[in-house]
Amino acid sequence: MPHNLPKCPICGKEMIIRKLECPDCKITIEGEFWVSRLASLSKEEMEFLELFLKTRGNVREMERILKISYPTVRSKLDNILKNLGLISEEEPKDKIRWIIDKLEKGEITVQEALKALEEDKDV
Repeated sequence: MPHNLPKCPICGKEMIIRKLECPDCKITIEGEFWVSRLASLSKEEMEFLELFLKTRGNVREMERILKISYPTVRSKLDNILKNLGLISEEEPKDKIRWIIDKLEKGEITVQEALKALEEDKDV
């Protein structure tokens, strides 16, 4: 069963849930229902978040299970936080992690990363 809230095909804003129905007895309830912002996450993001909770936030354990690097796990967590509006895309919380993310995405070279770390300037 899908969990994502659909977006309006005209304006792109989030749609509102006004009707719930039981698939067994077919009873319906109408009104305006509150939905957590977690419902806006993709299936992959939700599975990643569930694993994060299952491992009690142990990023190293997630790294082992998913067979991905520590910076990649952190990057995925940051993307989820950004998608939920919990951190700004403009403000990196940790400059080193921000530089590693830029390196992984191919947005900067190794030389640029080293220079940024040495000069303590934005890349």
